[in-house]
Amino acid sequence: MIETAPFVKTLRLKIEQFRPGYYSLIALNEDGLIHAAENWAQLLYYRYEPNFYGLAAKTDERDLIVPAADLLDVLSPRYRHPLLRFQPADALSAEILGQIEEVLSAWQTGDFWHDAHLTEDGLTFNNHQSNLLEQAASQRLSKAGLTLDDVPALLPYFQNGGWPLQTERLAGNVQVALRLSEPLEDEEDWLLETVLLAPGSMKHWTPAIRKRTLPIEMAVPEKWADLAPDIEQLQHQITALLTLENHAPSPNYFLHLRLADADVRHFLQHDLAKLQALGFEIILPAWLKELKQSKMKVRVSAGNTSARKTAGLDDILTFRWQFSMNGEELSAEQFRKLVEEKREFVRIGTEWFRIDANWLNEMRELMNQAEEENWTVRDLLFQELPETLMEPLEDPDDAERDDPLFAFEMQKSLQSYIEQLQHKQGLPYIAPSPNLHAELRPYQQQGYEWLVFMREQKFGACLADDMGLGKTVQLISYILYMVDTLKTEEPTIVICPTSVLGNWQKELARFAPTLTVHTHYGANRLKDEEFAQFINKERPHIILSTYGTISQDAEFLQYTDWSAVVLDEAQNIKNMQTLQSRSIRKLKGAHHIALTGTPVENRLSELWAIFDFMHKGYLGSFGKFQEQFILPIEKDDSEKHKHVLRMKIKPFLLRRTKRDPDLMLNLPDKQETQEFCPLTAEQAALYEGFIEDTLAQLEKLTGFEKKGRILKMLSKLKQLCNHPALYLKEPFEEARIELERSVKVKRIVQLAAEIVENGEQCLIFTQYIGMGQLLQHCFSELYDIDVPFLTGSMPKQQRDRLVESFQSGEFPIFLLSLKAGGTGLNLTAANHVLHADRWWNPAVENQATDRAYRIGQTQFVQVHKFITIGTIEEKIDKMIAVKSALSEELIQSSQWLTELDDAELMDLMTLDTAVLK
Repeated sequence: MIETAPFVKTLRLKIEQFRPGYYSLIALNEDGLIHAAENWAQLLYYRYEPNFYGLAAKTDERDLIVPAADLLDVLSPRYRHPLLRFQPADALSAEILGQIEEVLSAWQTGDFWHDAHLTEDGLTFNNHQSNLLEQAASQRLSKAGLTLDDVPALLPYFQNGGWPLQTERLAGNVQVALRLSEPLEDEEDWLLETVLLAPGSMKHWTPAIRKRTLPIEMAVPEKWADLAPDIEQLQHQITALLTLENHAPSPNYFLHLRLADADVRHFLQHDLAKLQALGFEIILPAWLKELKQSKMKVRVSAGNTSARKTAGLDDILTFRWQFSMNGEELSAEQFRKLVEEKREFVRIGTEWFRIDANWLNEMRELMNQAEEENWTVRDLLFQELPETLMEPLEDPDDAERDDPLFAFEMQKSLQSYIEQLQHKQGLPYIAPSPNLHAELRPYQQQGYEWLVFMREQKFGACLADDMGLGKTVQLISYILYMVDTLKTEEPTIVICPTSVLGNWQKELARFAPTLTVHTHYGANRLKDEEFAQFINKERPHIILSTYGTISQDAEFLQYTDWSAVVLDEAQNIKNMQTLQSRSIRKLKGAHHIALTGTPVENRLSELWAIFDFMHKGYLGSFGKFQEQFILPIEKDDSEKHKHVLRMKIKPFLLRRTKRDPDLMLNLPDKQETQEFCPLTAEQAALYEGFIEDTLAQLEKLTGFEKKGRILKMLSKLKQLCNHPALYLKEPFEEARIELERSVKVKRIVQLAAEIVENGEQCLIFTQYIGMGQLLQHCFSELYDIDVPFLTGSMPKQQRDRLVESFQSGEFPIFLLSLKAGGTGLNLTAANHVLHADRWWNPAVENQATDRAYRIGQTQFVQVHKFITIGTIEEKIDKMIAVKSALSEELIQSSQWLTELDDAELMDLMTLDTAVLK
């Protein structure tokens, strides 16, 4: 700092724009050395109270960061230190200081607002330094709680002396304020008036009644006569800011307005904050300052008009409405009167309350609908109730509760019925068919009874149990009930992905051999009139088909009356615009059922698609559903919208998870399922060709040579069952192409992906390095999952590190060679074990499974064994089952395979083409 005159300091400032709207200031001494910012910041903010005289200034060791609005203020005559001078340190600083000096006068007087324009790009001014003024004005408005959207309405105010923004509005030493008063007893109108407050006085002055119609200069007391012009100017600014419709107060007279409830709401919503932001004192009734928006507590009693003891879905409801607030009860008639008078502020007892007008109208419309439209129980479930009526109920005695209490009371039989729909409790017991070859676990019995109950009530159903909990056997039990008990003549159509078609064939044959099943799939399937004649003549109980087939055949399948339309893996219809989804919607069934193991509550587009299949229109159009639920839930994670959606879908959705402690009590520690997969056309052709060539060679071999060739041939066939590329020793193509060449690989990849999405971990065992590498390729390319593969060639240190990482949850899928990973490892983090290819010796498979199912395992373990239909894999699986029952020791090695006689060997190797049709 350099003294240029006694007591006057000169600061050499280096100024540059730090970022738009903010400037970096550095103070230098005569030698060019930098002063610490904290040493001179208080000099700059000497009189500037908004920044606490520099205490709130942003500094680092040398720079002072100052917003444009603050910079224009502190360098203006009003706030500048009287003994401080500024000198630019360089040419850029001189240019910036020159720009500031050019606009200082206009900034302080507000004259720049006469050149203001609001465009799509923001606020602009027609002057030389418009950019600096734009930044400063925007900052000052934002600090006062105003936005650029407020500017058009405020322009007249700013142009009429309303700038600069001030913390209070004074005429001399008299404060000019607005006061809002509630209606007096037996009156309906509120009063909004101008009041004056003298310094040191707590009393608000207003003109006497006889002076109320006089101009301000004649109405004020004589002691304030010289302040009348200033009072009038402030009054003019106030009236310019008011946006009340049908009220145009004169700025030359003291404000004295009578307001209805709607006017008060408008004033509170649109004008109050703006006036307060601009420095005007607003005096409200004490109770209104603390008033929270209140809604009445509503209690509705509903009963059915039927004389039957048990409620039914189509019973007409009668309603009795009760309203209360603050302990005071209102009748339905009093409530209707309140709505008709459009009251928003009501006095109940000695207290005032504000009631939301929209809510009042919603309630009135709901009352009218319920009474005029003869609502039934079904209507109540499907009714688009206001969201506030669907909020969770809390303790009615909670005096602190501000949200509305909507209590819905029903007579006992009706309440029991709603309980069945909402919570699936108390369902009538239905004995499983004697033709069911399975024993249902308790939760499966509940699911079977629920499906029957939903059919009786004409409600679609979504059975969304976790994978492995037996959705298939529950559905088969339901179909048996329709056939054996209801004697339905129409067939049920079950639509599933191609990859699980074989599984359905096997499960139906296993659990319900009395049902006649027709598989509608493949190039030789029946079509058009042939299909219709077959249905009429043969009367099959079940038509089993795939999503792709339905897409092609919907034009004639839609003319069949189905007893039920069942979608397995129903998430396949998530895209409603595809041909597949549109085709399925053409099918007409007495009952629509969706089966899915994915958490549909978290996949909102799938949820909408599934419900649109079950009950078209129930969740509205997809656009409306996206606006009402997908955006607020997925973008804002809104718990309120999640709750409303859960309440809407709950009656039609049954979901149980393996983590449910109640279910765990009823489940075995380990469950094994066989996943049957058909061969693709390419695999079947290669399979038959290889068999023909090999059988011709076997006839020429000796006994010893024959045994070796058999084992080699069987291994070759097993690789072909996995994937053609392994058999042909081809390099891998794109993953999506490779999946289409093998149903087994496709199913393994999809199942593992579902396991990962459910937050679980799995082990995948294979005998072949090529199969492991193919699966790695597919997981990486399709799901961006890096899957380690533990083989016999892996060093022990790396092997141990992978096991430790898997156990700590660092990766979800672990591929293991059956021999290398089948023993000695503890992998209890996994609760799924997938056997990609079958070993001749079940003990080896069991040892591999026990990597997950062992001491320390706290989760239910599910084992998936993949078997290709009609091939050597399925036949060996059957042989193992038979021989295991006779002697465990007999099959503890693969030697038994070479001891088969020629007939057995021929049957083992021949492809069963009948099951491929």
